[in-house]
Amino acid sequence: MALTKQKKDEIVAELGELLASSKMTVIAKYEGTTVKAMQELRRQAEENGTTVKVIKNRLVRKALESTESHKNADASDLTGMLMYAFNADDEVAPAQVLHEMAKTEKQIEFVGAFDAEGNRLSTEEVKALAQLPSREVMIATVINTLKAPVTNVTSGLSGNLHGLLDAVAAKQAA
Repeated sequence: MALTKQKKDEIVAELGELLASSKMTVIAKYEGTTVKAMQELRRQAEENGTTVKVIKNRLVRKALESTESHKNADASDLTGMLMYAFNADDEVAPAQVLHEMAKTEKQIEFVGAFDAEGNRLSTEEVKALAQLPSREVMIATVINTLKAPVTNVTSGLSGNLHGLLDAVAAKQAA
């Protein structure tokens, strides 16, 4: 069923809002992916705050042109069956959720991405982003790195104190 002009305009407006608010928009091919796999992908994406949409590329180009930050973005290679993953909170989340699904669904492959300023990222850059640890893991790693010296000093002092107390107790018993 063909979309009416009004419906197309609504889709372009919604896409424009998603593009403007998204920190990262990841583009991937999905041809040959089953409906069940797409439903699972959408469920996983929703869990980490990512919105996955399958939209005609022509409408995406119009949305890019209508968005101030993306109007000069290169959309020349937006061809074929593509899906778009948007996330307003995390730059890495859309790439990670698609990367996880691509491990089991070999038909899903990255095409590229747009960052919040409308700059185009290559397939290799998106793959590198997808392999980064999550934000929570990175924060925990930094915290553990910062607190390691304090923990080591405390452990050292605690060990020496126990040794001193044992020596005093042995001296007293003798």
